[in-house]
Amino acid sequence: MIAQLKELIDGTDALGKDKRAELRGVISTKPGLNGYLRVTPGGLLRVDAARAKAEENLDDKYLLRTWDPKMSAEDIALGYKQLLEVERGWRDMKQVIDLRPVYHRKEERIRAHVILCWLALLLARVAENAAGATWPELRRQLDRIAVGTFTGPAGAFRQRTELTQPQHDILTRLGIDPPPKIYQLIPA
Repeated sequence: MIAQLKELIDGTDALGKDKRAELRGVISTKPGLNGYLRVTPGGLLRVDAARAKAEENLDDKYLLRTWDPKMSAEDIALGYKQLLEVERGWRDMKQVIDLRPVYHRKEERIRAHVILCWLALLLARVAENAAGATWPELRRQLDRIAVGTFTGPAGAFRQRTELTQPQHDILTRLGIDPPPKIYQLIPA
């Protein structure tokens, strides 16, 4: 942002006071840049180096608050990261698992529906941790395994596609035997 601001105000000392004021108005509509703009008493546009340095000292720093003063900084940060994981889980339950509104009237059916969704999410997380990949990536790779039906004069058979190396690696990490190559033989 500093480089962008420098580029915008470079050469503005030669402009008239009205043109500099106009440029200052344009920059004021850009909150990121406006925070680093300084106007000298003579009306010249400059980068506020002190403000830039103060902001640079805060880069990659976060402020987290807690109600428990006895918690360590590591525990607070871990709790915040876990909160992000919980939020990701709810997003995944609605999107990745394709959870749609289901209208149940009986409490036991509602409870069963929530438990099944939770189990599906748990299964996705266990697979992610075991395979070291995200659920969308696992699903994308494994969805490419298909079964084709082939018919000839001697009969018909069903055969799966060849496994790619990434598919084979995923199944190995998950501890799942590869599916059989031939599923069904039907003599003529």
